[in-house]
Amino acid sequence: MSDRVADEDADDPVDEGITDLDGGGVSVPPDGPVATHPEGDGEVHVLGTAHVSHESVAEVEETITERRPDVVAVELDEGRYRQLQGDTPDDLEPGDLLRGNTVFQFLAYWMLSYVQTRLGDRFDIQPGADMMAAVETAEELGLGVALVDRDIQTTVQRFWKRLTLFEKLALVGNLTLAAGSPMAVGVGVGAAFGAVLGLTLSMVAAGALGFAGADFVAALGADPVALVGGAVGGAVAGVVLWTLLEPWLSALFDAVPVPNTTLSRLAAGVVIGSVGGVAVAATGGLAVGPLSVGMDRLASTGGFVLQTGAGVVGGGVVGAAVGVLAGAALATVVPDEEELDELDIEEMTDTDVVSAMMEEFRRFSPGGAEALIDERDAFIAHRLVALREAGYSVVAVVGAGHREGIERYLANPETLPPMESLVGEAESSGVTSYLYKAIGYAITLGFVVFFVLLAIGGASNALLVEIFVAWFVVNAVFAGGMAKLAGARWPSAAVGGGVAWLTSVNPLLAPGWFAGYVELKYQRVSVADISTLNSILDDEEAPLSDIVRRMREVPLFRLILVVAMTNIGSMVASLVVFPVVLTWLSADVGGVGAIGGMLLEGARTGAETVWGAIQ
Repeated sequence: MSDRVADEDADDPVDEGITDLDGGGVSVPPDGPVATHPEGDGEVHVLGTAHVSHESVAEVEETITERRPDVVAVELDEGRYRQLQGDTPDDLEPGDLLRGNTVFQFLAYWMLSYVQTRLGDRFDIQPGADMMAAVETAEELGLGVALVDRDIQTTVQRFWKRLTLFEKLALVGNLTLAAGSPMAVGVGVGAAFGAVLGLTLSMVAAGALGFAGADFVAALGADPVALVGGAVGGAVAGVVLWTLLEPWLSALFDAVPVPNTTLSRLAAGVVIGSVGGVAVAATGGLAVGPLSVGMDRLASTGGFVLQTGAGVVGGGVVGAAVGVLAGAALATVVPDEEELDELDIEEMTDTDVVSAMMEEFRRFSPGGAEALIDERDAFIAHRLVALREAGYSVVAVVGAGHREGIERYLANPETLPPMESLVGEAESSGVTSYLYKAIGYAITLGFVVFFVLLAIGGASNALLVEIFVAWFVVNAVFAGGMAKLAGARWPSAAVGGGVAWLTSVNPLLAPGWFAGYVELKYQRVSVADISTLNSILDDEEAPLSDIVRRMREVPLFRLILVVAMTNIGSMVASLVVFPVVLTWLSADVGGVGAIGGMLLEGARTGAETVWGAIQ
């Protein structure tokens, strides 16, 4: 292997690596200098390839052997080059992986990688084989090798930032079809969106639609509804029990003939808690010292559970039905396996076909095409122009979609945009980012105003403390519990749970980030994990449970799962569980309606106070 390769990570992204041969810019043949042309008398031949094509591999080898250039330039950055060479990839930096939307950018990169892997399997060739053929042929002939592509993390970040919200949803939806049939994807996505919409309707319009908690109490009676409240309240208590006693439950399960897994221990806690809650409701409530659980609280809780449950189930069913129709429609336009087998991958290097594909992508996402195609055309052309001006003869092996743009810049280098505009992270633009921040600050302000208005409206200090403590405990238990369920270590789960109350009122933060940072102290993740995940997903014979189990053993997937599940736990606690607890706590002051009355009274009193001060 050549031990000196041109790369774009130097401070000067082009010139230093080319002129300073001994400094690591271009690999030097052992029997003589690389440059054979006078200064400024170099030339560049651009060869467009398909990344999963045997014919492209042969064409690359033949072209390099025939032309014998000084340098073979390849469409790779250092990270992808090392990965193709089989070297151990660098560990992913925690700050890069967990900062802002980087997790979503990574997921987009993973899905794109998975699709390329599937295409490679379909055509029986390793993705990137054309680039490796170029590198290996150059090394065999003693030629220089230059890595001329932009860093993949920069490209993905800029690509993701340039997509609109609709384009991101469309991209994820289309890539999801690679992992399942259109019908299955339609049902799953439809049911998920329907459940969320149903939950939202149950929270804001249940009374108008006729399925409020009071309607269930009137129709079924207070005692049966109280049993539901006892079962759900007991299940919540069971989650708390499992969170606190998980190490002891693990030891206990070792002594009994049942699977000793995190899920089975959680299920045991939920079942025990639910049975206990039903028993409390069946016996008319419970009063132990300051702890009092009356039938009115249980009935109020049960009514709210039935109200939200009806919304979720109804929305999920309707969403799944719509998903079936959407899946059936998609199935008529998405190519099946046989049609994919008939695809001629060699056509992917035909100029007319490539141009049509590029234009189709550009119509789908002009901003995405700019980051993924146009900017990289210019970046690579900058490198090739510098090599040519330094006197090298170059064969540049690039994807067929980049050939036309690069050749246009090579013919007119004065039209190249400045290199500074092609590197670095892209900033969010448009109203979406400002709207997101505005909503985050508004929610935070609303949380503070909620407590201020309650205090002004006459709520007792004891009630205010109970509500705040409940907010903290519910978020901590569910965020920390979901993190533990995802496989987090106890310190990670504790940190995620401990900050969940604060992050749940500020969408600009997320408890999963904190849990993820702590988790990275105990495990290392790298780009190689992506290949491992792709190979697991490509196992079409393994049952789904085995695939999920194997994926959870991959450090990168487990880290993302911990981050996601911690955030989901906090969301569930804030949107679903806390309203149940608030219903419970407010029973002694007249229910949730009385809390609303206090808020209105607080707003009226506060407005009068401010108006009086102004006058």
